[in-house]
Amino acid sequence: MTAIARTRPTRLVIVVRADPVICGHSVEARNLAEVALQRGFDDVRIVTWPIEKLEAAGLPLKPLDVVLPYSPGITVERPAPVGDYKVPDSRYLAGITGRLVELFTDGVPTVALSLYLSPHTVAVADAMRVAWATGLPVDVTTIAEAVGSDVTNIVRACVAEGRFGPAAHILSSYLSQDHCVAVSEYTRDLIVESAAEVDEIHGTRFAEQCRERVAISYPAIDSAPYLDLDPAEVERVAAARGLRPGGYVLFLSRLARAKGIDDLIDGFARSAAARDGQRLVIAGRGPEASELHAVAAASGVGHLIDFLDDVGDAEKPYLMAGCSAFVLPSKPRPEFVETFGIALAEKMLAGGGPIITCDTGGIGEAVGEHATMVPAGDGPAIGRAIDEAIAVPAHIQRERAARARDYALQFDRVNVFDRLFARVLPERLPVPIE
Repeated sequence: MTAIARTRPTRLVIVVRADPVICGHSVEARNLAEVALQRGFDDVRIVTWPIEKLEAAGLPLKPLDVVLPYSPGITVERPAPVGDYKVPDSRYLAGITGRLVELFTDGVPTVALSLYLSPHTVAVADAMRVAWATGLPVDVTTIAEAVGSDVTNIVRACVAEGRFGPAAHILSSYLSQDHCVAVSEYTRDLIVESAAEVDEIHGTRFAEQCRERVAISYPAIDSAPYLDLDPAEVERVAAARGLRPGGYVLFLSRLARAKGIDDLIDGFARSAAARDGQRLVIAGRGPEASELHAVAAASGVGHLIDFLDDVGDAEKPYLMAGCSAFVLPSKPRPEFVETFGIALAEKMLAGGGPIITCDTGGIGEAVGEHATMVPAGDGPAIGRAIDEAIAVPAHIQRERAARARDYALQFDRVNVFDRLFARVLPERLPVPIE
């Protein structure tokens, strides 16, 4: 093995499911990449999957024409598959891992950040093993960020099914990284709890290591597009959708069962807001879109419900600022638990009507005391909360929105980036560009 002298990193490599995937951590990767340029990295790369592979996976994707461009200096790489058609998934993963090996062995001081333990941290761990085996110069610091669903959907499922090997593979890959972080206290506790279950059954020591090593790094949000919005532009954006500011309740996230949209439709149908002519806007894409359209049609207020599947990043802040209430009634499901709530923090930055959500997973960390909590799965409670939110006098709403915005600024991408690098690489933090 050959190592070169440790120097200030000049390259940041982020391994993630990137745009056009509708996912808060796709946006987080973009935000961290943008700040890296400001903080002196001169080569920033996002290594991700080819578009056709993302489409074939059935992931909810933004229309390509609404994806905002990256700043000059950020390169998005989508490595081509390796090998023949017989092992399609391995072909694409081999392409990503192989490209990481090339980046890790060219002598450039590098920080590699992976979001999602499986398959991205696993790919980084494999690439590092290969890089050291080549005997070429390696100067790479690795950071693995557990976003939560990689634990709920894989590690916990493996424990429940009695499958030690896959759980051990993910946990050991995570702990092999130089620095381990999680997107919330809830996620960190979930990791430790899951590791403890593996330990209890198999006599391993994963939980102790996780408890000692996993730190918290909240998702990074670009606050600038959400602050100081022009009321005239809020009105124009709403009008372009046939809406008026203060005249609609908004949901904006993936269309999936765990998001509680069926409960929201039920609650809205029961609300006085619907009887008074408020509209319900459900913005997003996802696997449950057809089912939710049917639920809306059968609700009795289908004529008041608008489904928007083409909302881009530039439009989103204005729709949030113009709503009478923002509702994200997430509920825990075996396949997914809301481990933070990026859309909620974005909404607090944008202002507008009150937030209604559920104290599920890491949502409480995202909103603090600045949201109305309703029981998960309780449509009638959602309806009552909508009516109560709309009835709050405008001046009180503005005061509450200002306090919520102050709270959410801690998640600004510059603050998150600087806290992360000050913690894990204080001696190698690049100097900001003036």
